Amino acid sequence: MEPWKWDLFFGSLPYIARGLLVTVKITLLGSLLAYTLGLLFAVLLRARVPVLHLVLRAFVEAVRSTPLLVQIFVLFWLMPQLTGVKLGAETTGVLALGVHYACYTAEVYRAGIDAVPRGQWEAAAALSLPRSRVWLGVVLPQAVPRVIPALGNYTISMFKEVPLLLAIGVLDVLNRAKEFGADNYRVIEAYTMAGLVFLVLSYPASVLVRRLERRVAHS
Repeated sequence: MEPWKWDLFFGSLPYIARGLLVTVKITLLGSLLAYTLGLLFAVLLRARVPVLHLVLRAFVEAVRSTPLLVQIFVLFWLMPQLTGVKLGAETTGVLALGVHYACYTAEVYRAGIDAVPRGQWEAAAALSLPRSRVWLGVVLPQAVPRVIPALGNYTISMFKEVPLLLAIGVLDVLNRAKEFGADNYRVIEAYTMAGLVFLVLSYPASVLVRRLERRVAHS
């Protein structure tokens, strides 16, 4: 086995930094989509509109029961054949991650909504408040802050799953490391640097989320 090469280890950093920008962008956009769509799913599921409830529940369970990588392949390879619409690799990544995690955050939002005291709902009904006012002015301001730590955990998970988009050619951290390794006929140094980048960013974020969890628990 060839000795460790520090010049390749540090030389891979500029390439991986460019990939990191793509990874962060996809994570942020995917999170925004997941949290918005997840809240919409939670509200619609709670409304229990007969046919819509069954369809949406089936969709959520189907997404939660299949691997994210399969969903990425479906969106990138199968959907263009069925619809004629071809999305770019990064757009596909944002959509796949956003929809996948929306099906999980919907349950998080549901738990937050269920935690709102029943008396709040009854008071709103007694005041004959419009349904939109009940949700926007009473329920969601109490429910959403309680679930922020859980949403933060999903953001971290999403960040660590962006490398799955290597399968469709997204130039994220891992793909940049792979390219650097291919150019230099060695991948171990570049992959190690990529792993350290994920660790350096993910660990502090996890610590911050745990502190938020404790703060919410004591509030």
